[in-house]
Amino acid sequence: MSFVDASPEERAEVAQLLGREPAGRFAVIVRRASGAAVVIENEPHLRDGTPMPTLYWLVDETLHDAVSRLESESGVHRYELLVDTEELALAHDTYATRRAAAVVRHDLVQPSGGVGGTRVGVKCLHAHLANFLVHGDDPVGALVAQTLDVSNLVVVQTRA
Repeated sequence: MSFVDASPEERAEVAQLLGREPAGRFAVIVRRASGAAVVIENEPHLRDGTPMPTLYWLVDETLHDAVSRLESESGVHRYELLVDTEELALAHDTYATRRAAAVVRHDLVQPSGGVGGTRVGVKCLHAHLANFLVHGDDPVGALVAQTLDVSNLVVVQTRA
């Protein structure tokens, strides 16, 4: 599989959103209706060959800040208790399978784990929401999206 890298304009936009240059190749795959980046898909290895466990990264500032507030209010633990463990395990397995399919460098140590790099439970609500916005099959991301009422946020998938 080849990886479609971001354009120079997209790299500049994401660098501004992150407050630093991204360490790996990525593509913007979900945007607001305005065209602003919401979610990026990371190549499974950084430029230096380090495994990158986070396939989908939430870069939208408004959503990122809102999810950070949820996490600061014990959201990770709360959402983990609310979801079916089998559905969560399936989300982790599906995520890992998608990331494995995106690997370009098979000669390197491979990233592992599911959503946010974990194999069980919930580690990062940002990663779960990003996964949900891309594929819609993440039970934790669905709860976060419902809590934040992202239904009023029109997002456009550019690819998945």
